[in-house]
Amino acid sequence: MSPLSPMSSKFLSAAFRYLREDKPHGSAGGLYNFKDLIMEDNPSHMFLLNCDVCCSFPLPEMLEAHRSYGGIGTILVIKVSAESASQFGELVADPVTNELLHYTEKPETFVSDRINCGVYVFTPEIFPAIQGVSSQWKDRANLRRVTSFEALHSSTRSFPSDFVRLDQDILSPLAGKKQLYTFETMDFWEQIKTPGMSLKCSSLYLALFRFTSSHLLASGDGVKSATIIGDVYIHPSAKVHPTAKIGPNVSISANARIGPGARLISCIILDDVEVMENAVVIHAIVGWKSSIGRWSRVQAAGDYNAKLGITILGEAVTVEDEVVVTNSVVLPNKTLNVSVLEEIIL
Repeated sequence: MSPLSPMSSKFLSAAFRYLREDKPHGSAGGLYNFKDLIMEDNPSHMFLLNCDVCCSFPLPEMLEAHRSYGGIGTILVIKVSAESASQFGELVADPVTNELLHYTEKPETFVSDRINCGVYVFTPEIFPAIQGVSSQWKDRANLRRVTSFEALHSSTRSFPSDFVRLDQDILSPLAGKKQLYTFETMDFWEQIKTPGMSLKCSSLYLALFRFTSSHLLASGDGVKSATIIGDVYIHPSAKVHPTAKIGPNVSISANARIGPGARLISCIILDDVEVMENAVVIHAIVGWKSSIGRWSRVQAAGDYNAKLGITILGEAVTVEDEVVVTNSVVLPNKTLNVSVLEEIIL
């Protein structure tokens, strides 16, 4: 991947400021609401990323393609199965120019196996487009007064004029007008809708590291360092006993302590966690400052799409010795001295 330009890097840094809407404005209206802040350094382009997606985020390549297209926006797309496409925004693009020709959000009938990934690059011209939709809604509201009954009825109730949706109100109307284009990724893409998907996405990023940042992946043979199987990340400040066995698909964060004989598979261990002697963690996320006692097990079946498909320990949870926690969610600052199965511990 090529590096971003200084201007793009500066904008991406500014994008991490904490912004909070005073009220819902919609996915496009929210962008317009912070127009002045976004434009204070006069960026030539801006990225808009959905927070619930996981992919390789090929932003430099997207930006290069977007500049060559000459439109006001480019959408990251991916090919999926025809059976799953209806869960997302489906689109049709020109196979030669990549111009967006048609866009529909979660259609009832099949349109295309190309879907919107929720990653965009726009020029500032997107702001007049959003403002234009808002102005149209204001004009319609002034022309037609709605009765009290209609206003309460879900089928006739209108959105506020400053509530503008990116998909239905911007992408669909601009399709086929040489304004929007697509950039198709051949890498992985997932939507994070359940806690379990965090583990799946972690495994995808660890696999990506093999090609982009192999130096970040741990290695070990169980002699001078722990036995490492598959893709594993261990923060340099973490302490892992040489007799531990780690992997595949494990991420161990800062200052974690993994004791003798511990076994970790498909899990995320956050900062300052202690996993004691001969403890086992499988398909789980262990929160900050938590402790897993000797010979204990924190485990799950690993069904990433199920509500309790993984086990999650909140911050500062203590699992005492010889306790088994299976397919459960434990809120912060709890101590477990008995085994639990498929429970939510409040």
